[in-house]
Amino acid sequence: MIYLIDGSLEGLLCAVFEWFERKPGKVMIQLEKEHQPDAFTTVFPVSNDEKKADRVWKGLQRKLNKGWMRRVYCTFLSETPEAYVSLFEFACYIFSSPNGAEANYGNPHVLAVAQTAKKVEREKHRMEAFIRFQHTADGMFYCGIDPDFNVLPLIMQHFKNRYADQQWIIYDLKRHYGLFYDLDKVEEIQMDEARLKTNYKPAENLLSEKEALYATLWKDYFKSTNIMARKNTKLHVQHVPKRYWKYLTEKQDK
Repeated sequence: MIYLIDGSLEGLLCAVFEWFERKPGKVMIQLEKEHQPDAFTTVFPVSNDEKKADRVWKGLQRKLNKGWMRRVYCTFLSETPEAYVSLFEFACYIFSSPNGAEANYGNPHVLAVAQTAKKVEREKHRMEAFIRFQHTADGMFYCGIDPDFNVLPLIMQHFKNRYADQQWIIYDLKRHYGLFYDLDKVEEIQMDEARLKTNYKPAENLLSEKEALYATLWKDYFKSTNIMARKNTKLHVQHVPKRYWKYLTEKQDK
């Protein structure tokens, strides 16, 4: 049997609820958008129900500590088909086992959740380290990103605390939504794609007149502090992978 979900966390939690409610045996988790119907497989479309999802989430909170709950959430934010399967199997395993089952890394689903969460956390830390804002003419600080995973919910608090005195937008170009901080709160927004260029910058005519000066000053500072005799490109790329260079002002001429 195939359980079809819409890809939301609520839908995934409802799938766990339905499995325990119906006890259908072995099932497969698939996203609705990826399902290919056939004549030989029984399909059960999982309907989202806030109350059912809330019961499952609270049940996990009773079984798992905060660290593992964060791993569950991070794995969900990876948005991979394998992650949905791992989370479903993990939750079923946790509810069917005595307390402490999450420590059994011999279980493939426990291991998969832990490893996937670690990858998402690594992407989160890299976004926090490598994001560079550009100052637009309307006084907004903007940065467009395209992370491997949906890390905006994870980096929101970091940037709200670090840049509390300025308005900013961090926009996920791959997932077509972003975060807007208005000096008071952070809100989720969607922007007109016509305003966004594929080189991760706002339209040139929206940039502040001082932005070019800021960029030049930063590049000059970076060059002046760089010691060529100690240059180690291999080590540098290990710490700052090339796919993140597009976010760094000091790398724009490379």
